Amino acid sequence: MTKSERILMRRRRIFIPFVVAAVLSMSTTSIGVASADPVEAAARIVDTAIASDTLRTVSVDSPAMGGIVEVQVLTPPVDTGSRPTLYMLSGIGEEDPHNSMWLRKGGAAEFFADKNVNVVLPLAGPGSFYTDWQRDDPTLGRYKWETFLTQELPPLIDATFDGNGRNAIAGLSMGAQSAMMLAVRHPDLYSGVASYSGCFSSSDPMGQANIRSIIAAFGGNADNMWGGPLDPDWVAHDSVVNAERLRGTAVYVSVGTGAPGPHESFDSAAALDIVVVGGLIEVGANYCTHRLAERLGQLNIPATFDFTRTGTHSWPYWVEQLPKSWPTLAGSLGL
Repeated sequence: MTKSERILMRRRRIFIPFVVAAVLSMSTTSIGVASADPVEAAARIVDTAIASDTLRTVSVDSPAMGGIVEVQVLTPPVDTGSRPTLYMLSGIGEEDPHNSMWLRKGGAAEFFADKNVNVVLPLAGPGSFYTDWQRDDPTLGRYKWETFLTQELPPLIDATFDGNGRNAIAGLSMGAQSAMMLAVRHPDLYSGVASYSGCFSSSDPMGQANIRSIIAAFGGNADNMWGGPLDPDWVAHDSVVNAERLRGTAVYVSVGTGAPGPHESFDSAAALDIVVVGGLIEVGANYCTHRLAERLGQLNIPATFDFTRTGTHSWPYWVEQLPKSWPTLAGSLGL
């Protein structure tokens, strides 16, 4: 089986429960948000590989993750003094564990070439949700991403790349849910958040079905992440339930309708899969995004939402959304 065939099969395994569960959504009640466990040993950078004038691959010895974690860092071509940092999260799994999809498919290097900002691109494990798992998973291993991203990594980035301590976060698909979740749980760390084609509930039937299907597609067990279906960790990571914590954060959210748009074609099996499967996934993301918009509206929390008339769950639309979201992110970063 080719890589493309494996990717298509995984997409199909994910979207079915994601869409069906949407009709089962119900309300939940909020509980306190738990912070990540403190780290006793200090994380440290053990290697920095120079890929270009603006791109570095940084290897971090992470006590939380129990080993070396790679992140890629974009910096301005000319040193202009201290600057803010944008963290950008990818989707369900990096096809290349050494090169972010934001670089390979998202045009991040070109877009940020003239901007005075550090851009950090974590190379996350498949189906991680960039969160701290309760237990190591027999298949996926140790995931303590929240601790790594919010406690270990920021001071290293600031010290090494002249960061000024101001941060924002963005993500697509799984990374969209994770970016919003981290912004909710750490409002003192992130001044802005952008999410493209995400789902933001975790504690209702739709949210759990979506998350569990993604993790299962990679051979993992979601019980190892946040426990069984009634574990309070599912509510603690629910951005809709805990949306009040976004007050004061600059928020940008985008999603398509799932209908074919200017970037779709029907000339191959892969293209048809994007139209059908990518369209259905985006239908679910659209429902999720409306729920978040309604919740923020109820709370009178300002946010920018871009509901496009067409668009599937695919890279051409996320590439278009990056510059659209930049004014919100740049403003939150003081640029």
